[in-house]
Amino acid sequence: MKDKARIAGVGMLPFTKAGRSAPYDAMAADAARQALADAGLDYGAVQQAYVGFVIGDTTSGQQALYPLGLSGIPIVNVNNACATGSTALFLAHQAVASGLVDVALAVGFEQMLSGPLASPFNDRPAVNGRLNAMVERVQGWDAKAPIAAQYFGGAQREYQRRHGMPDEVFAMISVKSRRHAARNPLAVFREPVTVEEVLASTPIFGGLTKLQCCPPTCGAAAAVIVSHDYARRHGLLARSVMIAGQALTTDGAASFDGLNMIDGVGADMTRRAARAACAQAGIAPDELDVVELHDCFTPNEVISYEALGLCPEGGAEKFIRDGDNTYGGRIVTNPSGGLLSKGHPLGATGLAQTAEIVWQLRGEAGERQVPGARLGLQHNVGIGGACVVTVLAQ
Repeated sequence: MKDKARIAGVGMLPFTKAGRSAPYDAMAADAARQALADAGLDYGAVQQAYVGFVIGDTTSGQQALYPLGLSGIPIVNVNNACATGSTALFLAHQAVASGLVDVALAVGFEQMLSGPLASPFNDRPAVNGRLNAMVERVQGWDAKAPIAAQYFGGAQREYQRRHGMPDEVFAMISVKSRRHAARNPLAVFREPVTVEEVLASTPIFGGLTKLQCCPPTCGAAAAVIVSHDYARRHGLLARSVMIAGQALTTDGAASFDGLNMIDGVGADMTRRAARAACAQAGIAPDELDVVELHDCFTPNEVISYEALGLCPEGGAEKFIRDGDNTYGGRIVTNPSGGLLSKGHPLGATGLAQTAEIVWQLRGEAGERQVPGARLGLQHNVGIGGACVVTVLAQ
């Protein structure tokens, strides 16, 4: 592993239901302060900052960070769909690993509205035009159903046609997520549910029910990235976590040309990003101890198991039924509760996943600690599209 950049500090606010949070700028500034305090650094040490959000206006990043200090540093505002937070991390990592700066800050936040995601624009082409055209060819278009649910509900039906996995196994993912979230005071939904309750909840699209869909939530998270030399000079090596590998991918032809809902919702991007990140780190997926993956809907957790290489293609049902995705199994997946239970404030999600992996590798995750965790992976995907996979090592 090339030890060029390290995460020296992380911060995360408890996620809340839409409409119940502090204003976006207060949340983002608080998360940044937490990350800096965790690293033992002042804002004056930061040489560049990357601030991610999806629902916001122009220089919201400056609005969030100016209260920390008017240092005049570059502040870059980042929007890359649901992969926004980890894209901010990707850019901060590049700045440090390239030797351009020694200290960079990545922040992600979202102040969301209740209800399904929708574009505020009706006077211009949709950002997902190619994907929507493919979806309409494959399964038709339901003007009354939430758009994201059509994407992932369609991917679930395709997976079931290929591999025959029953609805109850998808529901088991929600049950596992709530069980993990019960140990996480930063998660929104911590009450246990049963398979029967998941399947009986409100139908959304296809086999998807309400308890298999992540909620719109508000929150913020942040990370401080430093060079290895800076960490050594300032006594930060012991608590910092190495970024051992990282890749950002966008859609290839497989997302659209294969008339394949599974690749359409990000499996191909995930597969390529995971291979690249693991190759950089010099590890195989089966060496991982803990994973935070993008479970916006239960089908995406299933698809991501296979695309990340955690189990073979068609092997997700056995992986789930054997408990290999939880404590006592092979790879503890989403110990935080994941997007399904922790919540999914779009711009904050990737950095919240990163914070969880850092805490796990430091042994600071409390009741949800994965015993002996030394190697973790963070996976964040956005339709439109972008995917970031980061391998972290202690």
